[in-house]
Amino acid sequence: MKRLTDAVPPVTQGSDQARGGARDLSFSTAVVDWQRAHGRHALPWQQTRDPYRIWLSEIMLQQTQVSAVIPYYERFLAQFPDVKSLAQAPASEVMSLWSGLGYYTRARNLHRCAQVVSGEYEGSFPSEPESLAELPGIGRSTAAAIAAFAFGRRAAILDGNVKRVFCRVFGIDAWPGTRAVEDALWVRAEALLPEVEIEAYTQGLMDLGATLCTRSRPQCGRCPLAVRCVALATDRVTELPVRKPSKAIPQRHAVMLVVEDGGQVLLEQRPPSGIWGGLLSLPELPQASATSAAASAASASYDAMHARIAAFGESASVEPLPPFTHGFTHFKLHVVPYRVRLEKRRHMAGELDYQWVDTGTLANAPLPAPVKKLLMGLYNPAQQPQPQPQMALPLLAGED
Repeated sequence: MKRLTDAVPPVTQGSDQARGGARDLSFSTAVVDWQRAHGRHALPWQQTRDPYRIWLSEIMLQQTQVSAVIPYYERFLAQFPDVKSLAQAPASEVMSLWSGLGYYTRARNLHRCAQVVSGEYEGSFPSEPESLAELPGIGRSTAAAIAAFAFGRRAAILDGNVKRVFCRVFGIDAWPGTRAVEDALWVRAEALLPEVEIEAYTQGLMDLGATLCTRSRPQCGRCPLAVRCVALATDRVTELPVRKPSKAIPQRHAVMLVVEDGGQVLLEQRPPSGIWGGLLSLPELPQASATSAAASAASASYDAMHARIAAFGESASVEPLPPFTHGFTHFKLHVVPYRVRLEKRRHMAGELDYQWVDTGTLANAPLPAPVKKLLMGLYNPAQQPQPQPQMALPLLAGED
């Protein structure tokens, strides 16, 4: 069995300095020189030191590709030009603007972070990475990126793209998701930091991982680190980083009700945490009635369905809609929707978790992407939402 010391090569850059010798800065120099000549320089959040804009972009870029982020970033800035305006906005408005970008924990943390910065820091982001990392939704790597780009602080990043670059360049033959390997990668990331040009170095690492050292079809011939890349030299580029050990993906099932009456559809406010937390969605049958192995019409018993419908009014018709599957990072959700037309709506005064929404306004409602796609297909096919953006990195377990 391969020992961790075999899987993770020792840190070479920075070790000389610890012994009193000169540092080898060729790694950082190669990254900086390449970034200045070939890196990305025209992204909307570049050429600024505004920590609010940089923070907003970094949160949106977590697990999401640049091309998907840009329109959301621009819409957020138009609606919330500074941290205080975002802090004062209703949560529903924030979630509505975020709808379709995915991983909604980010949106909830974004709003909470804005409130903390506005209230506890008087609207000014702290400049030290340690303080930034304590804010909602900002981890160690994101804090370092914000500190580097907004304040020129010398701090190491280690997002998924950087892990991939390091694993290939240094031939790390172990899954980087384990604590021991990640800790070793952090030591290496700190040791590789240059004393100057931290912004270009940080951006360069991001750009390399996003544009050249990609998960599939990497462009090794254009990479400034190719001459030192262990994976390239040993013909293991496609094997590194080592993939997470595979396991069966859990399957979940749900029955959703599209309850309509008089040009309106009934939506339910989801709890603030958990899957699609804080968004509006369709009423569902109790979980025990929706977990059959087949995820078909049989997954909802007649009695359970009609008891649920009766809570909203008297039904005129109930018809099944085509089922669909939505993939999360750590499970698949199989949904069987039913279209319910009411003959008489029940008065629901005081039931704050439910609201009737005009079908013509669904495009702007804070809905999960698959639910919005379903409803827009029924009521506004000409305004179908764009496909869910491609995610750049796997989501950590426990997030949505």
